[in-house]
Amino acid sequence: MAFPEPRPGPAELPRRLVRSIECGQGAVRAARFNADGNYCVTGGSDKTLRLWNPRTGSLLRSYLGHGYEVLDAAGSFDNSQLCSGSADKTVALWDVATGQVVRKFRGHAGKVNSVQFNEEATVIVSGSIDCSVRCWDCRSRRPEPVQVLDEAKDGVSSVKLSDHEILAGSVDGRVRRYDLRAGELHSDYVGSPVTCVCFTKDGQCVLVASLEAPLRLLDKDTGEMLGEYSGHRSSSCRLDCVLSERDAHVGCASEDGAVYFWDLVEGSLALRLPVGRGAVQALAFHPTRPALLAATGATLHLWDTGDEEGDAAP
Repeated sequence: MAFPEPRPGPAELPRRLVRSIECGQGAVRAARFNADGNYCVTGGSDKTLRLWNPRTGSLLRSYLGHGYEVLDAAGSFDNSQLCSGSADKTVALWDVATGQVVRKFRGHAGKVNSVQFNEEATVIVSGSIDCSVRCWDCRSRRPEPVQVLDEAKDGVSSVKLSDHEILAGSVDGRVRRYDLRAGELHSDYVGSPVTCVCFTKDGQCVLVASLEAPLRLLDKDTGEMLGEYSGHRSSSCRLDCVLSERDAHVGCASEDGAVYFWDLVEGSLALRLPVGRGAVQALAFHPTRPALLAATGATLHLWDTGDEEGDAAP
């Protein structure tokens, strides 16, 4: 006899500081959880990537190979590989266990702002200030990208992937969605330089952060604006936006040293989380539970609800 699943409780937000880590990488430019959320990777202005256990604060490995600051990073579905994009115009594929560069992809004409693996970790998609999105085959020895998407009229600040779509946000104020199955391009104009984009978990909506503008939730298919979220400060920095693990809340980094969360449906401010001094440069939400990574300066902070067993003190 099968018992029914327990009804989920109300969505919670991370409010308790569990750990602060001095990363020793200069300014932390990117912080990302791995696929299961047990570890995280940070990219620094000192050209390094570092792998951490954020709960204990222990450094597991450093990755050296970029010639300039690391602006973004992502992990593969099986946690065996990392990819990173750098201001040295390259995209690097790393072996997590050995710390070695497996491949380095050169072809962008400017710094690489954003990188993502596809679901099988066979392709890396990168977005660059050179106005292009490029797709790199991890299995091929060919040096050139397998596809170049160059419709953007200004730098590409953020790329995200679903199973058959590439979402790209650009400084030209447009969010472009490439449907790879249908071979179609869908474009929505938001009117100000886009700093970050992401899909909702159900794949029906797109969250867009842009300069001097509210956070916006758009219907993926029609481009209709479903919600606006304001209160944070975004005037000059490329700031991350996130969705909570159950799509109940949307969040955005802010230049006033805080992270703001709003109720996705109601649009009301649910939490202003003070993180530190200066802009919050990097933000990542845990894939399965209410936990948050936020970086200011050289420090990475882990926040959760405080109800996990064995929580460490800050």
